[in-house]
Amino acid sequence: MSSRSVIAEAGRIDTVVARLLGMPRAEVQRAIAEGRVLVDGQPRPKSFRLAGGERVEIDLRPPGELAPDPGPLTILYQDDHLLVVSKPAGMVTHPTASRRTGTLVNRLLSVGVPLSTAGGQDRPGIVHRLDAGTSGAMVVAKDDHTHAVLTEMFKQHLIDRRYLALVRGLVGPDHFLIEAPLGRRAARILVRAVTGKHAATEIEVRRRLPDSTLVEARPRTGRTHQIRVHLAAVGHPIVGDSAYGGAGLVAERLGLTRPFLHSWRMAFDHPITGERIEVEDALPRDLAEALSRATGTSQGKGGVAGDGSLGAGSETIGS
Repeated sequence: MSSRSVIAEAGRIDTVVARLLGMPRAEVQRAIAEGRVLVDGQPRPKSFRLAGGERVEIDLRPPGELAPDPGPLTILYQDDHLLVVSKPAGMVTHPTASRRTGTLVNRLLSVGVPLSTAGGQDRPGIVHRLDAGTSGAMVVAKDDHTHAVLTEMFKQHLIDRRYLALVRGLVGPDHFLIEAPLGRRAARILVRAVTGKHAATEIEVRRRLPDSTLVEARPRTGRTHQIRVHLAAVGHPIVGDSAYGGAGLVAERLGLTRPFLHSWRMAFDHPITGERIEVEDALPRDLAEALSRATGTSQGKGGVAGDGSLGAGSETIGS
């Protein structure tokens, strides 16, 4: 077992240690949770703020291997370099210090496809994330070169992502842009006009209903909880989103126990071949049924795609 000792810079302990040692922050957070990071001989939480000049000791024992989690996984697109999968609602994207099983990564490991290692041992293949309560299309890298190119494409906003969201109330404009800087306060993301980071979300109305509106959201930036916070900030929280004001009678009537937010479409130039890739993921059953209740129509088998048609063309493994 090896250890390192560094003189701290000012800042949050998990961020500072990750930067100084070149480690993924998730691995540092796991080490902190296990008591393997000491500040002047004392364990501290991951949110502890260093003043600068403290001696930080890190026990670098190798992390435990992740276990495959057999189960169904819908693959929307796949080639030798990447795949696009449909993440189910309720599934965390990757393991954390406190959660080692039941994530999308564990499910991917059970499929037996190669996965990139550039994101760290806890994030094989993972280039971007969806919130646990959000379902839909996610791109996964099979090798490190593809991972690096995709990461840069996300940074440059070259990947077109579209989400369907059912929001509370009647949205007035048919098409508009929300620009509001976002910052963190504990676990919550808030609009921070002065200290927040730039964030922009394009909104287009798809269907107005008696007490809610189906919209398509296209994030121009990739901040945590961006779509959810932006829609709440303009008075139209996502139905079912209890964290940002979307719980209540409408959510109860529609039978929603999670935010009505689904990544329904991704389009991008292939990072290796340059071929245009366009993938769609139909609404899952829980959201399709909620939308049917909202519109007063019946919904048969299959989900509703972004244009209201039945979705198809995917492959489910392990079902």
